[in-house]
Amino acid sequence: MRTDQKTNKWRISAVVLASALAMAACGKKDGGHAQKPPMVSVMTVKPTTVTVESELTGRLKPIRESEVRARVAGVLLKRLFVEGSYVKEGQPLFQIDNAPYVASLQSAQASLATARANAAKADADVMRYRPLVAADAISKQEFDQAIAQQRLARAQIQSAQAAIRSAQINVGYAYVRAPISGRIGKALVTEGALVGQNEVTQLALIQQTHTLYVDLTQTAAQAMKIRQAIATGKMKTLDGAIEVAIKLDDGSDYPQKGRLLFTDMTVDEGTGEVKVRAEIPNDNDMLLPGQFVRVEIPQAEIQNAVLIPMEAVTRGASSDTVTVVKADGSLEVRKVTIAQQQGNNWIITDGLRTGDKVAMDGLALVQLTGAKKVQTRPWQPAKATAPTGAPASAASAPKAAAASASQGK
Repeated sequence: MRTDQKTNKWRISAVVLASALAMAACGKKDGGHAQKPPMVSVMTVKPTTVTVESELTGRLKPIRESEVRARVAGVLLKRLFVEGSYVKEGQPLFQIDNAPYVASLQSAQASLATARANAAKADADVMRYRPLVAADAISKQEFDQAIAQQRLARAQIQSAQAAIRSAQINVGYAYVRAPISGRIGKALVTEGALVGQNEVTQLALIQQTHTLYVDLTQTAAQAMKIRQAIATGKMKTLDGAIEVAIKLDDGSDYPQKGRLLFTDMTVDEGTGEVKVRAEIPNDNDMLLPGQFVRVEIPQAEIQNAVLIPMEAVTRGASSDTVTVVKADGSLEVRKVTIAQQQGNNWIITDGLRTGDKVAMDGLALVQLTGAKKVQTRPWQPAKATAPTGAPASAASAPKAAAASASQGK
């Protein structure tokens, strides 16, 4: 059974080939007229300045992030914010039991009152002893002791004032306030928890997400290649602020442009990569911290370059070539120099001139008929996309067959 199927396939192939040859022969003999040259779609070369871009992936981070922590020990009494809301700098977020700190404040205030009373007595003693020591009514030693007590009383006042300030700070710390403005997450502790006893307890996290950072990595080899090309004059550095484009996980474009902040000048010894950071506006909160994105970063410019779709270039071990249609309709295989890839195109830096017509499709029919010259028409990029789940080749096969059939008529 399998042998019969193979035999049938060979017979069908032979019939198709014979039919094609017969049609070609008929075309040459039909009415004594010469066969029309095959139609080839061409793209006219227009050199331009091409921006070299690198697509890097990275994780988004908030531009500012602050951990809300308990700065004094105590039992947490209340949560004073709504989880997930926007809070302002200085806004109270938690209340810790402040009774021990209020008592310390009152004790410090009492110490200050005692110190001031002692200072008043010491000042009076000094004033009373001063004329007596001048009249030798008391010894100089007694007067010196009075002076020492006066100075001690003044020092006790300063100590008590410092204790009051410390106690007031601790009372204030019992109300945990927002260190920055931003979006606050969930509370990490609940009411009744003992916080800050032996460590600075984290209570919540505030993030500023109106602007996000994205930290990227680029291989040192890729960065060096661009630097060498700039040094030799093949590429040109970009001037001014550099905008970057962001692509989301689903492949869609983020509507706002970002800004390149810096490229690190040091290569990571462990990974062999260079760190790059960009800044992305996020006014509508579409992006979330921790999300992965792809960033297209312009890094240099190539002047007098040509963008050619990848399908028009034949890549070989020793050289890369394209087929050029000359003015008389004949074909020429031209060697080209490829700088690098950009999307679905190759960046050509040498081998093509202004006005050259690069053959894009229709060359299969030229090879089949053996034609020496061709007709040309402007090439139009395909707009149709393959159905979801269907291979691209399967979607394009019927179109290619229809095109070949129409050209053969």
